[in-house]
Amino acid sequence: MPIVGLGLHVLLALFCAAHAVRTGQQMYWLIILFSFPLLGSLVYFFMIYLPNSRLERGARKAVAAAAKAIDPTRDVREARAAFDETPTAQNQMRLAAALLEVGNADEAARLYEACLRGPFAADLEIRSGAARSFVECQRYADALAHLEDIRRANPSFRAEAVSLLLARCYAGGSRHAEAQHEFESAVGRFGTFEARAEYVVWALATGDKATAARLEAEIEKITKRWNALTRELNEPTMRRLRAARALAAQQN
Repeated sequence: MPIVGLGLHVLLALFCAAHAVRTGQQMYWLIILFSFPLLGSLVYFFMIYLPNSRLERGARKAVAAAAKAIDPTRDVREARAAFDETPTAQNQMRLAAALLEVGNADEAARLYEACLRGPFAADLEIRSGAARSFVECQRYADALAHLEDIRRANPSFRAEAVSLLLARCYAGGSRHAEAQHEFESAVGRFGTFEARAEYVVWALATGDKATAARLEAEIEKITKRWNALTRELNEPTMRRLRAARALAAQQN
């Protein structure tokens, strides 16, 4: 039995060492792991591996979703209080992002515009938030300028979000061929529920019943596997989808 225990300690250390090398951790972790196989592995697991694991991210999302359901405006109140007390650019960005999350796109857009006049005007995160707020305000031309610049500057930056926002901008500007191409690209590249749902919203609005029906069947297969947390996290997109379905039903 002691031999088996020792073997497990070494295997755990090897697992952590492989993770450290693969993720580019500091090399002193290898010394710790093999000098103190059990203790070093436990320290590494809780300090490095777990905080970056899907399990930990899922737990954080679950806590955030629960907190938002209990008190939807908490983030806005805290961000506004922080900005009122210390009106820095960082606190302004925080407030803009919080407002956008609760659907107050008009105020969020004004705050993002103020951020864009400051020293962080070229920051991709700010430009992305501004573009999203502009889309929600139906200021498609303003959003499009930022999104195209973001894609040129860094094609991999928030690639799915940028693609879907671009598609919505094209749709808002009645550039439907470009919108469809962008939606098709997003579904093909990312294959997510959100990409399919946004494509359905566009298809229903333009009367493309065949595309909408095909995507609705795919969405049904995806949502059947969802748990309560996944449904909560995707609720904003689901609301857009339900609204689009209701509008299409009224028009038929």
